[in-house]
Amino acid sequence: FFWYVADNMSNDEQPTLPVKADAPEPEAVKKDTTSVDHQGWSTEMIACGLGILFFFLMYGVIQERIMTRPWEEGGPLFTYSAYLVLSNRLIALATAASILLYTGQSLKNVAPIYKYFGISVSNTLATYCQYEALKYVSFPTQTLGKCGKTIPVLILGTLISGKRYKVSDYVICVLITLGCTIFLLTGDISSPSDRDDSIYGLFFMAGYLFLDGFTSVFQEKLFKGYKMSTYNQMLYVNSCSAVISTIMLIAQNQLVPSIQYSVDYPAFFMSSIGLSLCATGGQLVIYYTIKNFGALYFAIVMTTRQVFSILLSTIIFFHPLSIGQWFGAATVFGTLYYKGARKRTPPKK
Repeated sequence: FFWYVADNMSNDEQPTLPVKADAPEPEAVKKDTTSVDHQGWSTEMIACGLGILFFFLMYGVIQERIMTRPWEEGGPLFTYSAYLVLSNRLIALATAASILLYTGQSLKNVAPIYKYFGISVSNTLATYCQYEALKYVSFPTQTLGKCGKTIPVLILGTLISGKRYKVSDYVICVLITLGCTIFLLTGDISSPSDRDDSIYGLFFMAGYLFLDGFTSVFQEKLFKGYKMSTYNQMLYVNSCSAVISTIMLIAQNQLVPSIQYSVDYPAFFMSSIGLSLCATGGQLVIYYTIKNFGALYFAIVMTTRQVFSILLSTIIFFHPLSIGQWFGAATVFGTLYYKGARKRTPPKK
């Protein structure tokens, strides 16, 4: 999602750091620091990469722990995905509001509320599908499946925004699809939980990919249509998502049971807070990284993060992968690294 937004934002549309309104911009920020080639590997740059890896690797481990393991021997699994979405959104909106107040910016909505809701609906459902998928497929399958989000982005970008893509972009999509297909067909992809009907998990992953694609397209259109800060959008999108998540919990009669589960299992409650803090912290580091070091470096870090997420999951939660699955994963990640290297190569004059 952030990769797509970064690729399609102009410099004046990229998110900025939370700096107080009366504070002068540091000279270091005014320089062109968006090229990996021109600046070298600074300590700050490495720290940003490690920050993204830390937050999202922790996010992946906690997410898998919550959704696939009981909190006591023979106890019930946690099944209320909308509760995790609500927790994430509450932490994120509180963070965004704090940053806006700290920097002296207005808390007033810039765009009409219904436009924030448009993003929130797809974003909330995408996150819900992501959690639900873990009930039916393994974490490595879910992680690799996320790499396929380029496919719906190309389709939706063409249909909704009228964009034109190069043939090489479609070739990359085909290779990613091929790698994912090899991974799915050459080994076990089922979740370690009691549910082993992985076809449902694949449907949830497909729902996640297309809903996340809609979120990217809608958010880009909102950035272009209104002059707003990233944190203003972050505040209202997450506020609307919190409302939607609450409605989902009430409609499924899960609000009280999910709260009761948190009371019965304090370790789960603390883990859900940790999950939300990792998601929000990672989001802020991503904003900083994109602003100061550009989309190329960010893309490399995020691809590396996905590789390590799968490795960690196979070690911590014992997901043995077949040779065919390793080959499929290598095809996907190799294609993504190639995509980043292609952007790094300057065009011939």
